[in-house]
Amino acid sequence: MLDKIVYAGVSNSSFQLGSADLLKLAEVCVPVKQVERVTKRIGQERVAQRAASVKAYQALPLVERKAAPVGVTAPDLAVVGCDGGRLQILDRRGAKVDAEKAPDAQDGRAGQHWREDKIGLLQTMKSEVLASDPCPEIPEQFVDPTRIIKLARELKKQALPSEEAVKETAEPEVGVETLAENRAVWEPPEVQEKRFVGSRVRWPDFGPILATMAWTWGFFAAPRQAFIGDGSDNNWTIWRQYFSSFVPILDFIHALSYVFAAAMAGQAFAVGWPIYEQWIRWLWSGDVAKVIAALAQRQLELGTPTQADGETSPRQTVARALAYLQNHQEQMRYAEYRRLGLPITSSYVESAVKQFNQRVKGTEKFWSEDGAEAILQLRADHLSDDEPLEQFWQTRQQAQTGQRAYRQAA
Repeated sequence: MLDKIVYAGVSNSSFQLGSADLLKLAEVCVPVKQVERVTKRIGQERVAQRAASVKAYQALPLVERKAAPVGVTAPDLAVVGCDGGRLQILDRRGAKVDAEKAPDAQDGRAGQHWREDKIGLLQTMKSEVLASDPCPEIPEQFVDPTRIIKLARELKKQALPSEEAVKETAEPEVGVETLAENRAVWEPPEVQEKRFVGSRVRWPDFGPILATMAWTWGFFAAPRQAFIGDGSDNNWTIWRQYFSSFVPILDFIHALSYVFAAAMAGQAFAVGWPIYEQWIRWLWSGDVAKVIAALAQRQLELGTPTQADGETSPRQTVARALAYLQNHQEQMRYAEYRRLGLPITSSYVESAVKQFNQRVKGTEKFWSEDGAEAILQLRADHLSDDEPLEQFWQTRQQAQTGQRAYRQAA
């Protein structure tokens, strides 16, 4: 029965709906508070198991950490990505938030309860390595004014001033789905299996968790490896420290948004659009140096940003785009990535954040730190293709009864 209660508490968008489902579908009356308590308790058990796994992984010799575990077959293509979501944390006891457990407690963002959770996505994919770029010409949708204007607006939603243009944005509706329209000329890698990671720990502590999960699946022994993300420093710090052997890929959609904004800065659309077209074609081909040179020239024409310039001024917009491309130049070899059969957008990662948000994010949803950590872990288990909770229940039953649990028939 515990497994049914936890499933209802995690798969629904609230404990109230979980309780209602148990009554309707299982004909069992489980009060909302009991669904919450059981879910939290089991989630804490899973968090403890995760912590033990991370500790064991970190104790391994470096050679073993970079190999596949015994009995695990490494995938042909392993892809890792991570991003941040949002949820509300409230200490109902009125105590001050522990800075170690909630380092972003005073992050200056709107809403004193909003915090960041960390979401990781590990995917095995299938694709071919080719002799040349399978799609040297940029797809039509990336040079379609109507679509690009819509995309730019979506990427600007909830953008924070003084931060990179697309950090903390709403998930764009254009990405892998858009590229899929051009499957006649280029097929994005086919996703085979997914595993998820969710936590409220600090970014420095999230890296080891993500690395442990990648090792468990044999990712470090994969012949092809990729790490993809937007321009957040947190993403690339994790890449440098734990996934430096993986090909680093900056999400093409986020790079596009900077290029578009800079091309339009201080100019009429009729003037800026041809510039954008030229720059985005260069970017698609991986000729980032040409875009950087053009942006540097545009910056000279406009002048260096001053203290009097607002965040949306043409000078600031071009300066941000120039810095963004310079900082990530080595992560934008898109023609080479397509030839190697690697993904070039982080839409799957952003979709993962959205799937977690459906359970934990809401103006009326408030979590304790312990409760948030428990539900994030269980949500990750619930979404993962390998169904780790099935093994958890079997192992838990065996530990409590001392008997081997019967496995379900395949």
